Amino acid sequence: MTHSYDSVSLWFSHSPVNWPVLAQQIRDPKVLDQMQNAFNYFIKSGQVWALLIGLFFGYLIRGITA
Repeated sequence: MTHSYDSVSLWFSHSPVNWPVLAQQIRDPKVLDQMQNAFNYFIKSGQVWALLIGLFFGYLIRGITA
């Protein structure tokens, strides 16, 4: 285990990849608030009805063709 750890750390230390590029800027860290706002918009915009109708007709068509 130690040998594999040493070889991986050696590879990463000589890797040409620029690691700071992988980091992201977080504008609003309140993830739960963002999820709640997205869900509320999903309900208010009527997309939930489109989802339910689509699931119903999809199940109905699946039952007819199976």
